[in-house]
Amino acid sequence: MKGEMERMEDVVIVGAGIAGLATAVALKRVGVRALVLERSQGIRATGAALTLFPNAWLALDALGVSHRLTRSYDPLFKGSVTNINTGDVQQVLFSEQGIRPVHRKALLEALAEELPTDSIRFSSKLAAIESQEQGGGASIAVVHLEDGTTIKSKVLIGCDGVHSVVARWLGLAEPLHSGRSAVRSLAVFPQGHRFKHEVQQYVDQAGKRAAFIPLNDREFYWFLTCKGENMTGEPEQIQREVLEKYADNFPSIYLDVVRHADLSTISWAPLMFRHPWRIIFGNLNKGNITVAGDAMHPMTPELGQGGGSSLEDAVVLGRHIGNSVIKNGGLFVEGDMARAIDDYVKERRWRAASLVTGSYLSGWIQLGGAKWWVRFLRDRLFYKYIFGWLGGLARYNCGNLPAVSSGKED
Repeated sequence: MKGEMERMEDVVIVGAGIAGLATAVALKRVGVRALVLERSQGIRATGAALTLFPNAWLALDALGVSHRLTRSYDPLFKGSVTNINTGDVQQVLFSEQGIRPVHRKALLEALAEELPTDSIRFSSKLAAIESQEQGGGASIAVVHLEDGTTIKSKVLIGCDGVHSVVARWLGLAEPLHSGRSAVRSLAVFPQGHRFKHEVQQYVDQAGKRAAFIPLNDREFYWFLTCKGENMTGEPEQIQREVLEKYADNFPSIYLDVVRHADLSTISWAPLMFRHPWRIIFGNLNKGNITVAGDAMHPMTPELGQGGGSSLEDAVVLGRHIGNSVIKNGGLFVEGDMARAIDDYVKERRWRAASLVTGSYLSGWIQLGGAKWWVRFLRDRLFYKYIFGWLGGLARYNCGNLPAVSSGKED
């Protein structure tokens, strides 16, 4: 592909993560082909697993891929939160639909399998972006890749993660470090395990939160969140530090899960977020260029909405672009795309800001530390009242995709 000639696309999506692949699937459903540019050599699955709430499954239903996952992952309906310092255990009930933890790789593969094989161009690193006015309110996005390739596109969607090049081009403020970091990994019990089929979470007064969540009869997704960021990068060293330093006072049941970690899945990362007012008032789009997923609204993981909100973005973006195509008799009209993208941003701006805010507050309360009023807020109010209210953010339906006439999807 090196030195490839200039080419023209209807839609270019930067990044083959959850947001990027889901957006490509949404566009395929409404008869629009997208080219996905991914800097890595293949599908990336950093993060090991994620928990999908009802809003995420409604989005997957709209995308037509939920059936690929529901047959492999059973829902969880309850969990417990244990205070390490006091021994208090509180029960947490999830919604009637429950939540389903899934392997991140399985979700990405389920989305990728819906796309034509030539839809994703791997090893494609973005070098620069420019916008060329075409007259009549239309513009063309020009993407320059590091290998010398130039791609022109009628629509450019940045799904390139927390440190998004497209978000930077739009002028969005850089994400901030929340002051918290997280270790994430899978744990494997080859002979099977005998743990309950529920979320088991732990908090302590030193500002640490940890949990393990069953994926199936042999595997768990586990994480530990704490203040600061000072673990080394080698998987064995990270596991050792969790066992000996960060979770040394945690119950043996949790330490046993950590000991069974699949070291190839361990990752350690600072938790980043964008100030909600930067999302409400920031430039989330310019003409026919916009962002989705973490590129728009990086958030801390306490509400488990990073993946779900990315899937919502994809459906809403697909709906507005699809409606434009339908309105124009099946034609992809550049001049109308800026309006479609503007409508998408208006629909997503406040929803995304509320999820970022809810996630940050949830983490701040749970990792607040030893002060008496913080303990009171967390132990007496948060899990009983506030958590359920914040959980209401997951009871959200992003809507469906418009129907297009048969034959359009190809």
